[in-house]
Amino acid sequence: MQPTAIDRLFNRLFGFIVGLGFGPKQNYLLEVQGRKTGRTYTTPVNVLEENANKYIVAPRGYTHWVRNVLSSGEAHLVKGRTRERIRLQAIADNQKSAILKAYLDRYKRTVQRYFPVRAGSPVEAFEPIAEQYPVFRVTAVGGPL
Repeated sequence: MQPTAIDRLFNRLFGFIVGLGFGPKQNYLLEVQGRKTGRTYTTPVNVLEENANKYIVAPRGYTHWVRNVLSSGEAHLVKGRTRERIRLQAIADNQKSAILKAYLDRYKRTVQRYFPVRAGSPVEAFEPIAEQYPVFRVTAVGGPL
């Protein structure tokens, strides 16, 4: 799902705020290098902490930032003056359901519109749609995040 003009404006404004170091603790800017251009692109993301792991979910599906991450496997998480190099490991479709449920339940106010399943649904409801939503396990390069 491509972002609308309003989505792009909101992402820029919210990204600016997060870039200054403000916003909820789960919000970061994800910086990823373009697979074709080499330029650095940023997008706001929610980092989900679940079962002692950190995840980034792409609620709009296989967007450009996702394809860039799949190409390189690395990115940076930025919030204010903090910039951390991370590795992103794609999660297999058959392991995504519980993570997608936790993500939607936790961030439903901002991401429900991207999911055909309602927040609060059982884990099994996410199995048929798991392949549509990239999920990445986040690990810091050089130590814990």
